[in-house]
Amino acid sequence: MGENNMTETLPAEFGKSLASQFQLDPSYHNLNHGSFGTYPLHIRDRLHHYQLLSETQPDIFIRYTYPKLLASSRAAIASLLNVPTDTCVFVPNATTGVNTVLRNLVFNSDGKDQIIFLDTIYGGCGKTVDYILELNQGLVSAHTIPLAYPCSDQVVIDAFLSAIKEQKAQGKRPKVAIFDVVTSQPGIRFPFEAITEICRQEGILSLIDGAQGVGMVHIDLSATDPDFFVSNCHKWLHVPRGCAVFYVPERNQHLMRSSLPTSHGFVALPEFRQKRLNELQPWDKNEWVNQFNFVGTVDNSPYLCVEDSIKWRKEVLGGEERIVRELMEMAREGGRIVAERVGGKVFDNEEGTLTRCSMVNVVLPLGVKGVYDEGWGSQVEVWEVEQEETEIVGRFIVKRLTEGFKTFIPIFLYKGVWLARLSAQVYLSLEDFEWAGEVLKEILDEVRKGEHKK
Repeated sequence: MGENNMTETLPAEFGKSLASQFQLDPSYHNLNHGSFGTYPLHIRDRLHHYQLLSETQPDIFIRYTYPKLLASSRAAIASLLNVPTDTCVFVPNATTGVNTVLRNLVFNSDGKDQIIFLDTIYGGCGKTVDYILELNQGLVSAHTIPLAYPCSDQVVIDAFLSAIKEQKAQGKRPKVAIFDVVTSQPGIRFPFEAITEICRQEGILSLIDGAQGVGMVHIDLSATDPDFFVSNCHKWLHVPRGCAVFYVPERNQHLMRSSLPTSHGFVALPEFRQKRLNELQPWDKNEWVNQFNFVGTVDNSPYLCVEDSIKWRKEVLGGEERIVRELMEMAREGGRIVAERVGGKVFDNEEGTLTRCSMVNVVLPLGVKGVYDEGWGSQVEVWEVEQEETEIVGRFIVKRLTEGFKTFIPIFLYKGVWLARLSAQVYLSLEDFEWAGEVLKEILDEVRKGEHKK
């Protein structure tokens, strides 16, 4: 199925009618779109089209055709995010974007600068902070803000403000704050707009890790106005891996001295500038944009699929508003179904703001003895396992899901109880969540019977 997809009638509803347009094994229940995403056959054809163009005339394509196609895709994603085209470039993934920001920032020699973040930070980004501290020993420190989810957005905002006040009182200077659009574990919507505003008021650079973001949550960067924003397009925007949009407003582009890695587009300061051989002439008048246009020889065909994907989502799926709304509704109802089947509950706050996205977490009736929060006891009848069994139980559940049921659902411990994170997607229906609920119930019953010990 290829080009003719674009003229098909808009499906009445998401589900099996759309599943045939994706490359997924029909027997595979892909309830974890949030980790790696996937893309439809039409976008596969577009990807192969660009790859073929690159191979038929390598020099002509890479030197002259690719820059024009890249500019078109940048314009498409910029329009979606409601920002000028020259504020958006592409990088392979969100982690690369976060690294690009942190490795370019210059820290004050007085050692008071600080990187602040929430304890829900993605592990790879957390380790990036560790490396920055190691690389800049004595120049910068880090502060983690603990959160006790499921709490209200106001509790998060208050905790963030309190941490800033506390660190400043101790003589620290919060320089940059890292926070998510939707956190990874648990997969919940974060009040990133409000936190960005606080950063602006407090003179702190805001670095939004939107690894889970564009395509699943409405994002208006002109309204939010962060200092830095990165979001994977290959998760929720139906773009091939790996592709992420990296947004830097004009006011901050001078801070991003180099792409990662440094390549032909780098312009050294006058005192360090040398005449260097550059076979690739600048493709863009904007020096910052030009840095990211060609960062070594790799297959950047996924970048070119962004415009195609946005068009496909509009013409076949009905556009971003419909996708965001219906996937949120599917996730919420799907989570309720799974929670009912297993005897758990949907992980949400009283305001219901944590589930304003396309993922949902279900508290499973399974906890670690002596570790899980007793508060769960009044909400979920928790089956306890010994602390020394934790890793065995985790491995058992994953093995049963992958080998026994040909699926994958992220299962992780939070506050001493296991949570299951499920993703809604256009090729799924509530029947898939009913199936997931039955599968998880069967596996949990096996744990209660001690099957994991065998």
